[in-house]
Amino acid sequence: MEAIETGQLSSSAAEVYEEFFVPALFGEWSPRLCEAAKVAAGNDMLDVACGTGSLAREAARRGAAVIGLDRNAGMLAVARRLAPEIDWREGRAEGLPFDDGRFDAVGSQFGLMFFEDRVKALAEMGRVLRPGGRLTVAVWDSLERTPGYRAMVGLLQRLFGEEIAAGLRAPFVLGEPAELRGLFAAAGLPDPRIDTPVGAARFPSIEDWVRTDVKGWTLADAIDDAQYAELQRAAQDELRDFAAADGSVRFDSPAHIVTAVKG
Repeated sequence: MEAIETGQLSSSAAEVYEEFFVPALFGEWSPRLCEAAKVAAGNDMLDVACGTGSLAREAARRGAAVIGLDRNAGMLAVARRLAPEIDWREGRAEGLPFDDGRFDAVGSQFGLMFFEDRVKALAEMGRVLRPGGRLTVAVWDSLERTPGYRAMVGLLQRLFGEEIAAGLRAPFVLGEPAELRGLFAAAGLPDPRIDTPVGAARFPSIEDWVRTDVKGWTLADAIDDAQYAELQRAAQDELRDFAAADGSVRFDSPAHIVTAVKG
């Protein structure tokens, strides 16, 4: 259960994550975070819980000097392969290995939900910011406001029980703005700005959607081959309302972008 609760992927799942999840779900958010963080050429930026590096690569394209940090060696291996020019480091958000005031911007894209101590992690990100620097964090909106994943979690729970369903419920646990404000305030970052744009999850088919959610996530090691085949069969019927006439899948996927400026 630890890997499920903390979002830790195997090396093979990290490859699937980058190939399928990033274009299907995550890729559109990196430019939005960079805009919110006002990332510009010459900035020093830290990407915390960088995963396979979508946000870090976007910041580097904008001319920032970027360090990407993640606790997951499998994710970092993919990140290094894709962008060897970026400084990738293994480490935890709760104990950032950097001096106070080191960065102009700190970002974290869909990682806060999985930190073991969220307040400490936010405080650490604030610590390494320079005065006037911007901390920008993205988290998914609630499962109730994300219809496709609400249905997928319900299907997993019906077929395999709560422990398996929890693996896909975990990314949506910080969907309430009041809770986010409380976390930032407890970390010494009061009055953050919260915007909630609506993105879109896109998959070529229901089969691809299921493959991505299982093989590119923590469920890869939690669901065996027989269960995976059962899930694929059930999904064709129970998730059919999310498919268009050509078989492609698209549904709203809102997220909160939380920005705090260090005083």
